[in-house]
Amino acid sequence: MKKLLIDLNKEELEALVIKANEKRFRADQLFHWTRLGARFEEMTNLPKSFVSFLMDGYFDIAASIKEHYKSEDGTIKFLLELTDGSLIESVLMSYSYGYTLCVSSQVGCRMGCKFCASGLDGLCRNLSAGEMLSEVIAANRFIKENLISEGKVGNVVIMGSGEPLDNYDNVVKFIKMLSSDLQIGQRSVSLSTCGLCDKIKMLPDSGISATLCISLHSPFDEVRKTIMPVANAYAVESIMEAAKYYFTKTGRRIIIEYAMMKGVNTSKKDVERLKELTNGFACHINLIPLNDTGASLKGVNKKEAYSFLNLVKQAGLSATVRRSLGQDIAGACGQLKRRYNDENK
Repeated sequence: MKKLLIDLNKEELEALVIKANEKRFRADQLFHWTRLGARFEEMTNLPKSFVSFLMDGYFDIAASIKEHYKSEDGTIKFLLELTDGSLIESVLMSYSYGYTLCVSSQVGCRMGCKFCASGLDGLCRNLSAGEMLSEVIAANRFIKENLISEGKVGNVVIMGSGEPLDNYDNVVKFIKMLSSDLQIGQRSVSLSTCGLCDKIKMLPDSGISATLCISLHSPFDEVRKTIMPVANAYAVESIMEAAKYYFTKTGRRIIIEYAMMKGVNTSKKDVERLKELTNGFACHINLIPLNDTGASLKGVNKKEAYSFLNLVKQAGLSATVRRSLGQDIAGACGQLKRRYNDENK
């Protein structure tokens, strides 16, 4: 079975080159080409015999853009096809400071959150570190070939389809590859989790200091269990304890993600509990207007969103309402679901 070249780091590429009886500097050339997302035919400075050797055992591209959709606000959603035919989505967002890419960590998701479309079909499989890196590489290539503005992806948010900590080893390797292979440091990386406490505590010991985002959505276990099945395994207080541990180890402010749902989680009682839970460590509450995913849960309107924001701020908490991007192309928070599958069944 063929393997992915992009899954190999520099040392592994060097071992491959030696196995093929090629000179060691070929590993640097191969590293350069794979991190540009080049096809075998584009690797013009490699001997044809070596290219033939590679083609027999490896895929040159791990993820190729099958379709892309552009929002009125400039956001671009990519539908990417993997070598086994699986489909994933990533979202490219343009800001004044550069490009941010929202990447997927799994094909599908098994968390089953009621407000998220990504898990409607369950989990198909995990992505390898190289496949995740290929999402960034594909976006960089698209920017270079199709967009007028200069630049490349400078920030990565692991908030697409999948629960990153359910694919722990590959996600940790991916974050490290971002730094070593694409010069995207961990301060430019955010990881969103619905609260797998044991894995959160493992992150600092694995050398991870990215921005940790806790997908909370309710400060009460009873409510959270009705919208997030994972709450049956992890209590809110345990999640906050793990978040505090991460903050203590890394010094990085924690982001609390909070999708506002009409009649569910926007009362004064919710604010009081949030204040109790976040006492003792630096955090920011990212209030998210719930996007339409076809679920029965409904979001709040703009007036209600900012009314809740005022309550949160009055309690002395740091908070903002997240600007929603890509809604018209189903590329906003909670909407990613390999859209091509739905339209072509």
